[in-house]
Formats: sequence, C-alpha cells, structure tokens
Amino acid sequence: MSILTHESMINHHGSGLFEKLSETIHIWRRRQHERRLLAELSERDLHDVGLSWSDVALEAEKPFWRA
Repeated sequence: MSILTHESMINHHGSGLFEKLSETIHIWRRRQHERRLLAELSERDLHDVGLSWSDVALEAEKPFWRA
C-alpha cells in the first residue's frame, strides 16, 4: 500500500520558478521603461532632481538586465 497521495506527488517547484521568471521579466521591462522616461526629461527636470545629462547617459546605456 502506498502512502503517497496525488497532492504529495505534484511538483510544487514549477510554479515558484514561473513566478520568479515572471517577476524578473516584469523588473526588466520596468527598468527599460523608466530609463526611457529618464532620457526624455528636460534640462530643468534633471536640475530639479539633481541629475546631469552624463548621469542620464550612464543609466540609459545600461542593458535592461543590469540594475
């Protein structure tokens, strides 16, 4: 007689992997979007937040997977 049930035989790691992958893709897309918005700020907006064009260029040139 087996003590294993259908519930105990389900791979519970698959959903966690999918959730992590989904979260990572969401973060990458958000970074890409935020960097695009940052690059569109005016000189006055940059001054207001204390950034220079060189700061923006360094951030905007990063690949989406780099924080």
